[in-house]
Amino acid sequence: MMIIIVIIIIIIMRQIANAHFANNMMRIHHIISACPILTKEWCIKRHDKVCAQQHFNTHKETGVQLDKKHWYEHVPKSVETSQGGNITILWSQQVPIDRTIPNNKPDIIIRDNEKGTCILIDVAISGDRNVIKKEADKILKYKNLTIEIQPTWNVKIKVIPVIIGANGTISKSFRKYVSNIPGKYEFKEIHKTAILGTAHTLWKVLM
Repeated sequence: MMIIIVIIIIIIMRQIANAHFANNMMRIHHIISACPILTKEWCIKRHDKVCAQQHFNTHKETGVQLDKKHWYEHVPKSVETSQGGNITILWSQQVPIDRTIPNNKPDIIIRDNEKGTCILIDVAISGDRNVIKKEADKILKYKNLTIEIQPTWNVKIKVIPVIIGANGTISKSFRKYVSNIPGKYEFKEIHKTAILGTAHTLWKVLM
């Protein structure tokens, strides 16, 4: 029901936006997914909410201590470790490596020393038409980082792109990618977080 309500809100606000902004650069697509001014504030907040939700769920699954009961109250810390010390979770941290490379800062890194695995998670709320392309871009983006840290950390690395369209569009691969992240995920909840972020962004800009 919540999803339906939010979608209706977005449709109404889309009509408002298209009526008020004749210039294509200020139309709805620009506002929710491409405006450089919004990217500095509301779009970043939307992105961080989706990241925090995944960060919280991963903590619950891996035994890393949580200070809050609900994900929307969760404030991620830069580095946290599970009680047994086997799992380390990094939040928006550069990976220390010997040489300088671009794209060295995934949203979330989950290193499991016991299993010998490392997951690089990168989130984007993109234009709905660009979801599939964005997934491919994210995987390519961290190719050099994967090559650098795999032999150093002696782990198997997997890059997980979590891409959701601003209006809720996902690719056929979305569920497969998210299922590789530790934690119990309700796909509709991730959807809802992204769409509510879009609705909030539009509300702030148009009202």
